[in-house]
Amino acid sequence: MKNTETIKVVPARYPLRTVGAVVALFVLAAIVQSVAFNPRWEWTVFARWFFDPVILEGLGQTLLLTLLGTALSVIFGGLLALARLSSSWLLSSLAWSYIWLFRSLPLIVVLIILYNFSYLYDTLSLGIPFTGIQWASYQTINVLGQFSTAVVGLTLVQSAYTAEIIRGGFLGVDHGQYEAAAALGLPAWRRTLRIILPQALRTILPSGFNEIISLAKGTAMVYVLAMPELFYTIQMIYNRTQEVIPLLMVGAVWYLVITSVLSAIQYLVERWLARSERRSAISPSRVRSYSTARVAQAQEAVHANLS
Repeated sequence: MKNTETIKVVPARYPLRTVGAVVALFVLAAIVQSVAFNPRWEWTVFARWFFDPVILEGLGQTLLLTLLGTALSVIFGGLLALARLSSSWLLSSLAWSYIWLFRSLPLIVVLIILYNFSYLYDTLSLGIPFTGIQWASYQTINVLGQFSTAVVGLTLVQSAYTAEIIRGGFLGVDHGQYEAAAALGLPAWRRTLRIILPQALRTILPSGFNEIISLAKGTAMVYVLAMPELFYTIQMIYNRTQEVIPLLMVGAVWYLVITSVLSAIQYLVERWLARSERRSAISPSRVRSYSTARVAQAQEAVHANLS
């Protein structure tokens, strides 16, 4: 006879997981109550200063420093990474020395040295060393002002970290991909941009965005230059009004907004890259046929040159 007895599936129960969730909610509720209903946080002062034009102006300086520091460090760090990967021992050694130096120095030390650079050198000249030939000369104090010192200092330090992230991304690509790209007969720059870089980006992006977020927070270090970015502006206001905690909360929330936006951009970029990877997986036959055709063309060109 056929057995028609049904099997009842009982889901597994995890009582400790439920207890942990209840405890976490209890702790969260206690923190929210403590912060929201404690009058010493002075939330009315927070609301008064949050959108103040002076605060927004300092925020604009912070965003500009982050943007310029990121763009310049990616360009300079990319060149350093290529130099580290170069077969030339001189380029590789110079790039390694630069990365070693600026990863060893604290950002605040670099900023102070640059800001006092006019004490060491009255002028900055462009010419041929050990000769009297000069094409241009500028007063150091006019070149390295507050803003330019901040941008240069952030770029010098950040590019050292960015270079290692980019180098790690390139090293993470399988060596067979380099050989396959070379077999297609493409120029070196095109192989790098079209084949190697898209694969390396999946490794570079998470660490790269972490460094951008660190750079956004690290702009607070330029307060030593008395530059009116977000943190220095808040510092000047609470030194005058003695409303320390609410003004620090203004800065904390704005930094949270900046990092949250950067995290959202990171999520969208990674999702876009994942979509392109899925599209490649859907039509592998088309990719294989394209690669086979390019290899055949390269082989025909080699045979033609030999004949």
